[in-house]
Amino acid sequence: MSVPTKKAAGLVKGLFASVAAAALIAVAAPEARAEGELNIYNWGDYINPEVLTRFEEETGIKVNLDTYGTNEEMLAKIQAGATGYDIVFPSVHMHDIMYKLDLLWESNINQSPGFENIDPEFIRAETDPEGSWCLPYAWGTVGIVYNKNIVPEVTSWEDFFAIPDEHGGKITMLDDLRETIGVGLIVNGYSVNTGNPDEIKVAEEYITERRDNISAFTYDVIPLVQSGDIAAAHWYVGAMYAVLQDPDNLGYVIPEEGATMYQEDICVLESAPNKENAVEFMEFYMQPEIPVLNVEQQLNGTPNMVSREMLPEEFKSHPGMNPSAEVMAKLQIFEDLGEDLKLYDRAWTRIRTQ
Repeated sequence: MSVPTKKAAGLVKGLFASVAAAALIAVAAPEARAEGELNIYNWGDYINPEVLTRFEEETGIKVNLDTYGTNEEMLAKIQAGATGYDIVFPSVHMHDIMYKLDLLWESNINQSPGFENIDPEFIRAETDPEGSWCLPYAWGTVGIVYNKNIVPEVTSWEDFFAIPDEHGGKITMLDDLRETIGVGLIVNGYSVNTGNPDEIKVAEEYITERRDNISAFTYDVIPLVQSGDIAAAHWYVGAMYAVLQDPDNLGYVIPEEGATMYQEDICVLESAPNKENAVEFMEFYMQPEIPVLNVEQQLNGTPNMVSREMLPEEFKSHPGMNPSAEVMAKLQIFEDLGEDLKLYDRAWTRIRTQ
């Protein structure tokens, strides 16, 4: 579903000004609620409904859930004046951006019982080095899902791009400028957060040179990979849901050159009307059995070390879901690019119009 510094807030606001303007026509956020409620604004289908049901039963707090599709959509709506939301689930780089914009509230969640179970490796936001603002929620890898009947094995990005020529099948990449340009950066040995125009140009040329072999930039691929209409797709670890159901015909791999990973955090908004209830939810989510419910449905990883030990063995042992330390070292996570994002925007426009 894809770690920064504290720069001037005005710079970040400028980057998202056009997005925020578009959000003015968005559906209104919920009105500020009375005590006894919690208003969650999360990615679509990114939380097991049973988690919310259990929270309501355990606390008596009524949960209202609203969803968004991208970090930018969520930020734009908040910046456009939406009120009533209590907690949001930004990716790490958006966590940092929202901190710089003074949109977050310091929850001091790191002082709550259970925080000792959070793996320090996943306290990634540079603006929140102690984890006193937001709680690490979930993480996952971005790799390649493929149909074994068309291509028996995929181990690298080189294998992936060669599929149309060597096996006659179609391939797709994510309709995401940073994920797709990121592949071009990774295979050339660069950081996915580079602001070097020459390195971004090399990545752009790498993808452009393979553009004829890329059938589409899209998110909607899993049924097509299952049917064989697409041989392989650049996609998220959530593909493992299909792979585990049909391991003889489907595979998921993290390419040997490296790949990206994502992580979302639970953050309380400065404007939240129910801050105490928001903290209570974060404390509830640190109960080890609760993240397990999410992992079993979402197939994302959890930063909760005790929860990991409670997972089914097939989850713990699969290299796509639980990579080795060697593979983890090759995974890169997105940071706030500031003004450098414009370089990626221009490169993406050129790639898409080839």
